[in-house]
Amino acid sequence: MDLEVKGVAASPRGQAELSSRGKKLSQGWKPNIQATHGVRPAEVPCLDLGKLGSSDEEDGDSYIPYNKRFPRIGPPDSSSTVSWGTPLQTPYAQHHQTQQMGNHCQKKMELSLEQKTIPENLPSPTDKYKLKYQQYEAEMKEGYKQYSQRTAEKKKNNAQFQESSRKTAHKEEDVAAQRRKQTVVEQVMVDQLSRAVISDPEQSTNIGTCQRDRTFAGLGTAPLRFRKRTLHETKIRTRSALTENVLSNKLRFDGRIMSRNGRDACRELIGFFFMYDRSLTVYEYRQFGKNRTNALPFIQKGVYSHQHGQRKGQQYDLSDFYVGANLTFLSCNLSLPESIKQSPILTLRVTNIDEAAMNILKTTSVGIKQDITQQETDESRVFRVVQGILKEKLSKRGVRVVTGLGKYFRELDQKRDGAFSKAVFKQALTVFHLEVPERDFESLWLILDDSCNDKVDYGEFTRAIIGEMNEYRKAFVRKAYMKLDFNKTGSVPMVDIRKCYCAKKHSQVLSGDATEEEIKSSFLETLEDACSNSSEVSYCEFEDYYEGLSIGIMDDEDFVNILRNAWGI
Repeated sequence: MDLEVKGVAASPRGQAELSSRGKKLSQGWKPNIQATHGVRPAEVPCLDLGKLGSSDEEDGDSYIPYNKRFPRIGPPDSSSTVSWGTPLQTPYAQHHQTQQMGNHCQKKMELSLEQKTIPENLPSPTDKYKLKYQQYEAEMKEGYKQYSQRTAEKKKNNAQFQESSRKTAHKEEDVAAQRRKQTVVEQVMVDQLSRAVISDPEQSTNIGTCQRDRTFAGLGTAPLRFRKRTLHETKIRTRSALTENVLSNKLRFDGRIMSRNGRDACRELIGFFFMYDRSLTVYEYRQFGKNRTNALPFIQKGVYSHQHGQRKGQQYDLSDFYVGANLTFLSCNLSLPESIKQSPILTLRVTNIDEAAMNILKTTSVGIKQDITQQETDESRVFRVVQGILKEKLSKRGVRVVTGLGKYFRELDQKRDGAFSKAVFKQALTVFHLEVPERDFESLWLILDDSCNDKVDYGEFTRAIIGEMNEYRKAFVRKAYMKLDFNKTGSVPMVDIRKCYCAKKHSQVLSGDATEEEIKSSFLETLEDACSNSSEVSYCEFEDYYEGLSIGIMDDEDFVNILRNAWGI
């Protein structure tokens, strides 16, 4: 074909055909399509090729002359065909059509918004509609007021229900504790009254052999368990004058073992001090499963003396029993678990005493009061001075320092005895920026190293320089840990800590300063840093965390509420 495409001149013949075709198109010439197609439907408009030919938007190289022999005069991908069917569209045409439709919808929306604009010259509402609006407004206000009252009443009822539930739980715990104590008291009375007769040495003397071994005559020197020893048949009257009234003249106290072993530290111990012979005994309350309980002797009844401190060698008296007092025993002389025997001295901390019994014993007993010596007063003053120096430094970073010190000493304790020299403690204070004047440190060391072997337990040293929480707070810490360590293994997996810790009632969560997840992540991060093994938490690590937290909380109830809200105790 001879066409003028992009500046290329066409032949004279082609130019003549183009000029003649242009004249026909300008005169409104229409092609005879009936030769190749059927009758045009009435709903299809007539195709005017003259308008197509005179369009300015068409490109010069896209023009294809009409030919009667070929009904479809365009290429397969062209958008212009003579067929009555739907023309094919190129991607550019589709994009262009979509853009046009979007612009059309946008203009339509703008027009609808203009139509919805409220004119300013509206007439004022009538009194009828004003009255209806006032009634509607009053009903809305009254409904909102009633809704607010119902919401406030629900909150109040929920708070009262939670408070009553908490009081009920506390009452149940108190009742259960009283039952445990009563069980132990009854067991102690039975043990002591029965042993007073059965264990009397005269029961095995001055009895004829035939009478003594009536059932096993041929056993002469048979063990005691093979001999018939019926109490009502014996002719020996025991010299023991123990009666229930004599044994009732006693002081009951609760205690715990000062140990870093979680299994030993969480033992429930109940002790008794008998005034008639100044003896004492300690029982352990143990629970096997849900229903089976028992009270077993932990320290046999006997007369004991102090094994540590300024009163070393002195016999225990009534004045030695108060909340926070330490009772020391030689572990080698007692039948104790192997984990406790690893330390040469067993230390029991008195956590609670029977105040009513104490007051009665003080009024009825004479000469039991021991005055505090001047040396003990000086020791207390040294402790207060050192703790006062470090108090300000620990108030802002108590948790980090206490947990860090515990981890530092545990990593150094290769022998697992917990004892270090003075140089090690000085180095530890330097590492954690806890500077103590040399004079005060020497005075403190003289008190702690009473055996003069240059070795002091690091737990005792930490309690001396930092102090420790009172037994009221410590009881809730132990209760929280025992709830987590229900199998009493001495360690809790970090997964269980993550599951059980609750930060919903944290003060920063309630005030909106932090989210629940942020508080929980911060707690777990701090606890993991304090642990030697990041996958589990031991009792001493758990205790160190709350020991440091306790430094910055003055009120006991605030500290207890933190534990209650976090662990649900």
